[in-house]
Amino acid sequence: MPGNSNRTQALLDFYAGLTPEQLAEEAGKLESLPMNERMLASFLLFGRWAEVDPTAAMAFSSTMGMAGGFVRPTILQSWASVDPVNAAKYFAANPREFAMMDMMGGGRGPMGGQGASSIIASEWARQDPAAALAWADSLTTGKAAAMSAVVGEVAKTDPRKAAEMLGKMDPADRAGAYASVATQYGALDFGEAQTWIRGLPADEQAAALASAIGGLSNKDPAAAAKQVASMEAGDAKDRLISDVVEDLARNDPQAAADFLKEQDSEQAQRDAMRQLMPAMIGKNPIAALAFVNSYQPGPVRDSAAQSYVWSNNTGAPADLIKVAETITDEGDRNRSVGIAAMRWMREDPEGAKAYVEASTTLSDDAKKNILEGRGMWGGGRRGGRN
Repeated sequence: MPGNSNRTQALLDFYAGLTPEQLAEEAGKLESLPMNERMLASFLLFGRWAEVDPTAAMAFSSTMGMAGGFVRPTILQSWASVDPVNAAKYFAANPREFAMMDMMGGGRGPMGGQGASSIIASEWARQDPAAALAWADSLTTGKAAAMSAVVGEVAKTDPRKAAEMLGKMDPADRAGAYASVATQYGALDFGEAQTWIRGLPADEQAAALASAIGGLSNKDPAAAAKQVASMEAGDAKDRLISDVVEDLARNDPQAAADFLKEQDSEQAQRDAMRQLMPAMIGKNPIAALAFVNSYQPGPVRDSAAQSYVWSNNTGAPADLIKVAETITDEGDRNRSVGIAAMRWMREDPEGAKAYVEASTTLSDDAKKNILEGRGMWGGGRRGGRN
């Protein structure tokens, strides 16, 4: 069927018409699909299966080895989206099935996964916030994260109500929730968010303000950039600068570059280069290189140059190598030169081979790996399943 959207809708419709037994049969076919198709099909299949027979879907995920860890969050979320009470009971009765999710923290999935209690709490809060908060408050493990998830979900539509809910939480559990509320509050009404933040405990205000400015940045990055100056120096401000640079760079990379250059924190400048360079190169690679060269040799310029080399998919590899060779940090320089050399090998094997063999930057092992087509660090294609 032509059209990826058409295929996705057809697959969704197909799974919607299957019985639990037929879904189990289809799940057994997933491993024969290419990885990109398998990931999409797994998300749709297990999402549907969890709505009609979640315990069977969970049981099947336990037979999938490592892949089971990737589909379990989808199963749990879909289950909780239609029946949070029983999803919570299953979680309480089978905590070891979700141990990896709870340990990794952060995003979604075992490589950086939202905790199981947070997934349930978020879905429950969409249906009955009071019941979700009461359940989260009853937990002994993951309580703070689950309560923050409830408050954060409410904050998406009503940050004022979410701010009121914070009063029902133990003070020790509020830190993560402050950030969730502040982010949504900042996007809705930054002035009102500032007033609310000034009423928080003094040691929570900097992080909450950073979150509020981050929320504002999603809607109006130029306005957020102006607010960054009001923050005290520290980790919260440094992390925020990267977020604002990323938001600004989507529409105006040069404005993002100018904003970043004004910052006093070397750490913030280094970290934000990864957000700035891809957008700046896409808009104007000449200006991107000029920005790299506007810095004196040192850690900030190293970060800019490394991001320039790694992000630049249109420049000639030989030119990228010249930039990579100016990086002062030996490890970063070697990695960047190696990446550019590998690209060169694909485009001009003879020219690249001559450079690699004569290089005084690359180690003998790196030279061997590149010349043999095994990449900067070896690797290559291994046998077995793909």
